[in-house]
Amino acid sequence: MDARTRLDTATAHLDPPLALVDLDAFDANAADLERRAGGTPLRVASKSVRVHDLLTRVLERPGWDGVLAYALEEALWLHAEGVSDDIVIGYPTADRGAIERLATDEAAAAAVTLMVDDLAQLDLIDSVRPPAARAPIRVCLELDAAYRPAGRAIHIGTRRSPVHGAAALGELAQLVAGRQGFILDGVMAYEGQIAGLGDRPPGARVRGAMIRTMQRRSAEELAERRAAAVAAVAAVAPLRFVNGGGTGSVHLTATEAAVTEVAAGSGLFGPTLFDAYAAWRPRPAALFALPVVRRPTRRIATLFSGGYIASGPPGWDRVPAVHLPAGLKLLSAEGAGEVQTPVRGRAARGLRVGDRVWLRHAKAGELCERFTDVHLLAGTALTGAAATYRGEGRSFG
Repeated sequence: MDARTRLDTATAHLDPPLALVDLDAFDANAADLERRAGGTPLRVASKSVRVHDLLTRVLERPGWDGVLAYALEEALWLHAEGVSDDIVIGYPTADRGAIERLATDEAAAAAVTLMVDDLAQLDLIDSVRPPAARAPIRVCLELDAAYRPAGRAIHIGTRRSPVHGAAALGELAQLVAGRQGFILDGVMAYEGQIAGLGDRPPGARVRGAMIRTMQRRSAEELAERRAAAVAAVAAVAPLRFVNGGGTGSVHLTATEAAVTEVAAGSGLFGPTLFDAYAAWRPRPAALFALPVVRRPTRRIATLFSGGYIASGPPGWDRVPAVHLPAGLKLLSAEGAGEVQTPVRGRAARGLRVGDRVWLRHAKAGELCERFTDVHLLAGTALTGAAATYRGEGRSFG
């Protein structure tokens, strides 16, 4: 049975649009990430999954431990649902209501760690509930992992923490450790210029070579700086964890002695952005199907809906890509639209009204914001459906 027949047959009783996760591919991707981590524990990035049951599934595997959440409200919910009692928030929070709930729940405060890189973030927490009137709050210091080959003049990487140097992180650690009501719990450094940037962009060999050179030099520089930063913080307070990496850099980050765990999530779903990676391409596990609703010409079929554009800088790499049948492309004049998505190609000639076309999202968990559930495929049959965050009535921004 070919791939398209497998998908169409398993979902023949369902009406698209629909989202599907191929559990065979999902589990294989998880196993590959474990192998690439080489024994270093993996912390699952929840924003790249956004399905309660799938987070639980991967955390049941050996090699996975803890959640890297993207919102405090989300972390409180995941903890209350029993998904994990070790949840680190990957980004600072200004959610006063969620801070109040964290500060007045000793069990949650013991399980959830907030991300900080500025004393103003501690001031905000204190303004919600002063130290004497709350449980101690666990915090993780974030080191800027961007590559600066010419000092501040060149910044390659995401704009995250303002703290770039090892000495500066050590100074921040001293100030945090001296604050009443806080526990210095860990250090994080996310190298987005390596983990989140494909090194073999299609049709751009020269740019790909430049990216690979940059990533190699960045990895060398960061390994040295991260080790120094961790040592500076550890001299102030014992650290429970040091988090680094992402799906695209698991194999590199896991080799650093200073790193105790690596974050990963997108690689479980295998979105199209990872098609541009040379070292490892995850299997496509998360797909969505759209129905053909009209035939403008013999070589064009128009699909219902489909405008699921990924976040980040606008461009064609943020647009969904046709997966099956092979040989179909979006129209440059329309792209993926809110109510219709035309596709062109030789395979369009065989499509009829009511047929389905399978696509892949450019990013991972963002697809789950479009559907209330994902259907689960194992082998050649569906095993059920799992509610997305949206399907459980949860939205975290």
